[in-house]
Amino acid sequence: MASSTGFSLNFSPLSTSLKHNQVPLHGISNVNLLSLPSLRIRPGPMRLRVSCAAKPETVDKVCSIVRKQLALPEDSSVTGESKFAALGADSLDTVEIVMGLEEEFGISVEEESAQSIVTVQDAADLIEKLVEKKDV
Repeated sequence: MASSTGFSLNFSPLSTSLKHNQVPLHGISNVNLLSLPSLRIRPGPMRLRVSCAAKPETVDKVCSIVRKQLALPEDSSVTGESKFAALGADSLDTVEIVMGLEEEFGISVEEESAQSIVTVQDAADLIEKLVEKKDV
């Protein structure tokens, strides 16, 4: 539910009587529909991303590998939230980081999965998922 001071908007499923850019409003007197010309509602499945935090030791190991691959000082701040780009990594650096992770953890990261890694936490989560699959 979207809300603002003084009123609230309840977005309901579209009925067949509404145009594709109209949203029914409930709880606002004298207003039944709100027309949103820039709103585009696309049919199809909703995407849900579930993130399970990796073990702290996995995150620490990834931080260490990232520091080494990027030649960062040992006291530099690298955390799970650190983005590779913000640490100065370009696309080649990111490939080298992934190769270091593969070697360290004995896993193989598909190119499609490697491209979705943006942060240290993303890498740690993926590693744990791949290690778990490998151990099954």
